[in-house]
Amino acid sequence: MIELEEKQEVTKPTIFAVRTTIGQEKSAADMIVRRAKNFKLPVKSVLAPPGIKGYIFVEAEGETMVEQARSGLKHAKGVVGGEVSLSEIEHFLVPKPAVSGMEVGDVVELIAGPFRGSKARIMRIDQSKEEVTVELFEAIVPIPVTVRGDHVKVIEKKEKEKKE
Repeated sequence: MIELEEKQEVTKPTIFAVRTTIGQEKSAADMIVRRAKNFKLPVKSVLAPPGIKGYIFVEAEGETMVEQARSGLKHAKGVVGGEVSLSEIEHFLVPKPAVSGMEVGDVVELIAGPFRGSKARIMRIDQSKEEVTVELFEAIVPIPVTVRGDHVKVIEKKEKEKKE
């Protein structure tokens, strides 16, 4: 009996970290995706999490495939030696709520919308809608304004009361 098919070793995709220029993680990821599509490289996915500066994660069948996808690209500096386990990066896969870390009484700056650049104090936080209600400092009459949580940036945390 003659076997017609050769047995090929099936490699499961693994995750590799790629060093990038800080601040250029998204563009480096886009360039790697574009190159992988153009050259039909077996790159499964590319992750540029917002919490990590200077690194992106590439899922491919081997380190050589990642090296081919990133070689010659301006902002992709090199592949970090070794594989990255999924358990190390799975917390980046679940989006963090925009209002996490904010508390009532924090001083914030509005970074989008018609009140951009204004400073305000948080009066109420709606976790389910990811919105905050703020009171603008510059307003003559204190009017509560509700904005999306990603439209504000915390400048100063609320001072904790000292117990004596």
